[in-house]
This record gives sequence, structure tokens and C-alpha cells, in this order.
Amino acid sequence: MEQFARIKRELACKGSIIDFYKDTISINNYKEVAFDFINHKGASAMLAIDKDGNILMVRQYRNAIDSYTLELPAGGLNPGEDNLTCAIRECSEETGYIPNNVKHLIDIHTTVAFSNELIKVYYSNDLTPSKQNLDEDEFVDVKKYSLEELVSMIYSGKITDAKTIAALLAYKTKME
Repeated sequence: MEQFARIKRELACKGSIIDFYKDTISINNYKEVAFDFINHKGASAMLAIDKDGNILMVRQYRNAIDSYTLELPAGGLNPGEDNLTCAIRECSEETGYIPNNVKHLIDIHTTVAFSNELIKVYYSNDLTPSKQNLDEDEFVDVKKYSLEELVSMIYSGKITDAKTIAALLAYKTKME
């Protein structure tokens, strides 16, 4: 079995959400290879179900894919913030509903080939109406769909966001 050891990690670019590194890895103390590595601060998401059984989704523009997406409310951890607090905060800010009696659903490493990003996903069917409190760079439309509609959108290619797909399918399985 191969032995991998990191020899060097050099910061190539520091960003507001991620830091990009160039890693040098030794394989079997014989060969050195270069890997890209993106360090992420961590994130959380919330699968929020309203009193009618509909799931709250956010439609927003995503620059990386130059398109609009339909996703679960989610966002990055603030300094010193735990994942559960982050998930509740993001849901409240983006949807205008505060989730109560929150339960953990699933953890997702989004892109293991080059990033350590881990998103912890929670769910709640006990929501208290509040009001949206969006960041200045957020433009979010809140939509409500049944689980069946959302699963259909996954298989028709209308939902392509990995965390959303994993969470919806995990929730579907959990509820069966």
C-alpha cells in the first residue's frame, strides 16, 4: 500500500472564504507530486419543512456556474461559531423562518479531490416566522416545494447542487 506524506504546503492565494495552497506530497519516499488544496472554514445547511410539509428552498445566482440554483439555505461558519448555530442562523437570514427542535441529518465533504469543505446538514419541521436578513451581496428568493417535487427536480437536472441533492435524498430515505 502506498504511503503519502505531505512535505510542504505553500499558501498561493488567501481569499475571504477559502485559502488556496500548493502541496508537495511524497509517495513511498520515492516520488514527489504536487496537489492543489483548498482550505475551507466549514459550512452548515438547513432542510426546513413548513407546517404544510413543504420544504423551503432558496433560489439565487451563483457566480461560479454563472447560473441560478435552487438550494437549501446554507452558509459558512463565522469565527467561533458551531455548525448548529450556523445552520439556524443561515436559515433564518435567508428564508425568514427560525428553525426549532433541530436534528442532525448528514455530513457532506463536497469535493474531496481538492478541498476539505465539510457541510453539516440539519433539519427541522418546527419553524417560527421571522423576517429575512440578507447579506448585502445576497439576493435570494424563497420557494416552497413538496419533497416529491424536489426529488423529481433532482432527476430532471433542475437541481444540481450537491449538498441539496444529498440532503433531500437522505431526508427522503429517513422518512420512508
